[in-house]
Amino acid sequence: MAEIGTLHVKHSPGQERYEAYFVDEDGLPTDERVGYVDYVAEVEQVVLTHTVVPERYAGRGIAGQLVKFVLDDVRASGKKVVPVCSYVRNYIARHPEYADLAAPVPQ
Repeated sequence: MAEIGTLHVKHSPGQERYEAYFVDEDGLPTDERVGYVDYVAEVEQVVLTHTVVPERYAGRGIAGQLVKFVLDDVRASGKKVVPVCSYVRNYIARHPEYADLAAPVPQ
C-alpha cells in the first residue's frame, strides 16, 4: 500500500489488481474504490489488461496517478509491462520515461 497525492493504492497480487482509494483528511484511505488496474503476472513481464475509473471520478487525474504508480512498481520489480490496455499504451506514449519498460503487445 502506498500514498500518491490524495490517493491510496493497494496492490492485491492474489487478485492481480491495483486499487485506488481517496485519502481522508486524517490521511487514511476511505472505503470507496475510485479506480483499479487489472493485470496478468508472468515470469518476466506484467500484462496490464484493464484500467477503470468510474465515470463520476473521470477528469480528476486518477487513472494517470494510478498507472504511474503501477509502472513504477513494475519497474522496481525488474519486469517489463505488456500494455494491452489502451489507456496504459497511451500513457506510455505520452511519458517517454516509461518507453523502455514496455514490451511488444502480441497481435
